Amino acid sequence: MSYTISVAGSEISFVCDAQTTLLDAAQAAGFELPYSCRNGVCGNCRGQIRSGEYSAPDTGEGYLLFCQTRPRSDLVIVPRGITRIDPAARKVVQARVYRVTPAADDVSILQLRFPAGVKVQFKAGQYLDVLLEDGARRSFSMANPPHSSDGALLHIRRLPGGRFTEGVLPGLEPGSVVRVELPFGDFHLREDGAKPLVFVASGTGFAPIKSILEDMFRRGIARDMRLYWGARREKDLYAADLPHKWAAQHAHFRFVPVLSEPDAGWTGRTGFVHRAVMEDLPDLSGHEVYACGVTAMVEAARRDLTAERGLPMDAFYCDAFVTPADAAPAG
Repeated sequence: MSYTISVAGSEISFVCDAQTTLLDAAQAAGFELPYSCRNGVCGNCRGQIRSGEYSAPDTGEGYLLFCQTRPRSDLVIVPRGITRIDPAARKVVQARVYRVTPAADDVSILQLRFPAGVKVQFKAGQYLDVLLEDGARRSFSMANPPHSSDGALLHIRRLPGGRFTEGVLPGLEPGSVVRVELPFGDFHLREDGAKPLVFVASGTGFAPIKSILEDMFRRGIARDMRLYWGARREKDLYAADLPHKWAAQHAHFRFVPVLSEPDAGWTGRTGFVHRAVMEDLPDLSGHEVYACGVTAMVEAARRDLTAERGLPMDAFYCDAFVTPADAAPAG
């Protein structure tokens, strides 16, 4: 049975059956709700339901996750936002490998080129899906900014047993074909304000933040910005020369590397990366935070920065890298 889902305060409505999530039904109808992981981890698709019956996990935080919510009657919903999807914006592309470069012990940089004349519009910070032969998908953030739209730059952390990272990636060489679909995701800069920005990355969570920052620098957006990038050891900050260069070039940008297992002789910050943010910024009520990386870091950052530093929940934007341990396809 299908139900009518209406968006409070608008004339937007769409149909959703009892087996389909509100997020999937909205997208099928040509609308996009905020989202990232689609697995109930990141919290980007959170919202409220004003009336009607539904089935959904209890978050215990006063909102629902629309990627996990299914209707049992007609509903009136209150999402964080909703926009109409441009049907021509998302494309399936037969990309070719240009280069595969080792960047750290467990990180490779995969550079893809799209066919001649093919350019794909995307927002800085979004991700693509690699389509495997059996129809499975693996999601990777794009590290290149939107003006470099003739290909994709992926920072890929190898996962033990990962079907793509261990089963496909080692066999890729220049000229190999990789089928991808893009763009996806709601992790992108909100440009309707001038609040100071805090970017928090762990591991390859640096990739989409690199895209956002390079896009901002190119367009001359000079909001106050800080990047906190966390890793275990110094060599895991596999592209630290870039943010150091940005800091030297842009007075409004500051880079703070943080190590959880510091090398001997390391004189920088140590501990959890989001805790370094809390040490430096006791009041985040007037900031926006963009966090990307492993699920544990994203969840801890959201919890602690909102509860202990006054960050408004709606000023926290994130992309959680879901792994098989989070019961979702990855790697």
